[in-house]
Amino acid sequence: MARIGEVQAPAATRDALARGRLRASLVPDLLVEARRIVNTVIAGWHGRRKRGIGENFWQFRPYVEGDSSRIDWRRSARDDHTYVRDREWEAAHTVWLWADPSPSMLYKSTGAGVSKQSRALVLTLAMAELLSRSGERIAWPGLTDPFTARNGAERIAAQLMHAGEMPAKPDLSDIRRFCDIVIASDFLDPVEETMAWLDVLARHGVRAHLIEVADPAEETFPYAGRTEFTDPETGDKLTAGRAEMLADEYRLLYTARRQELASWCKRLGWSFTVNHTDRLASDALVRLHMAMTADGGHAGLTSGHAGPSATPGMIAGGNQPGITAGGGKPDITAGGGKPGKTVA
Repeated sequence: MARIGEVQAPAATRDALARGRLRASLVPDLLVEARRIVNTVIAGWHGRRKRGIGENFWQFRPYVEGDSSRIDWRRSARDDHTYVRDREWEAAHTVWLWADPSPSMLYKSTGAGVSKQSRALVLTLAMAELLSRSGERIAWPGLTDPFTARNGAERIAAQLMHAGEMPAKPDLSDIRRFCDIVIASDFLDPVEETMAWLDVLARHGVRAHLIEVADPAEETFPYAGRTEFTDPETGDKLTAGRAEMLADEYRLLYTARRQELASWCKRLGWSFTVNHTDRLASDALVRLHMAMTADGGHAGLTSGHAGPSATPGMIAGGNQPGITAGGGKPDITAGGGKPGKTVA
C-alpha cells in the first residue's frame, strides 16, 4: 500500500541536543513564513477595538449629561447636537503564546503541506508578530516573561532556538486574570486530562484561545489491510488485520473528543478553532483575531474544514488512535499514553 504519511525523520529522536538543533534549524524559516502570513492578514488587524485611553480617534458619539469626556465643538457645530470624541483604548495587554512540542505534533501526511509542529510554531510566531506590532505584551510560558517589543516574534524565535528540551505541558499557574493565552496543539490527550491541565486558567479568570492543529488524514483514517499502530509517546504498538474495520469507531471517537473540548471552551467563554495542515494558516489567524477582539470572547467551534460529524457531548476515551505512516505500510498510533503519530 502506498505511503500515506510520515514523521519528519530528524525530529523523531528523543535526544535533547538533536531536538534542539532541529528546532534551531527550523525556526528561522518558520519566522519568515509567519511574517509572510502576517502580511496577508495585517490589514484586518486593529488594536483593541474599544473606547478608552489612547492617542487614536475612535468615534464621535452624542453628549449625555454628566459625561466626563471632552466635547468636540467643531463636530457639534455641524448640526444641532453636541458630540464628544472618543479615543481607542490602547492599554498594553498581556497575551501568552504556546505551541505543543510533543512527538505527536511531528506527523505529516502526504495530503498536508507541513507537519503539525511546523504549523503550530508558524501560528504562534505569527501571533507574536501581530501582537508586537499592536504594542501588546507577549510571553511564552516557561520560556520568557511578558515583554513589549516591536521585534517580539524575533525575540521569541531566538529563545526557542536556544531552548533545551521543552516540557510536554508548561506550568500555567503564573498566568493571571485579564490575560489571554493562545495554545496551538493537536489536543489528542484524553479530554479529561486536557481540561485538568487548563482548569487553572479558568480559575484565574484567564481567557484562552485553543487552536487544534489537525492533519487531514487524522480525520479521514485512510487505512486498510494489515496496519501497525504506534504510540509516539510510549512506543507501544498494535497490529490490526483489517484497519478499515476500525474507521467508523475511530472517526466517532476523534470527533467526539473535539466536540467535547469545544463545548467546554464555549461554556467558559473561550474560543476553539480547528486549523488543518492542508489549509492556510491565515484562516486560523483571522478567526483568532475575531475571538481576541470580541468584548465577551468568541466561544464555540470554528473550522476551515468540514471534518467527520459526531454527537456532541461524547467524551473520547483514553486510548484514541492517532495516525502516521512509515515504510511500505501506514502506521497509526494506538494504546497507552498520549495518542498521536509516528512510525513503527
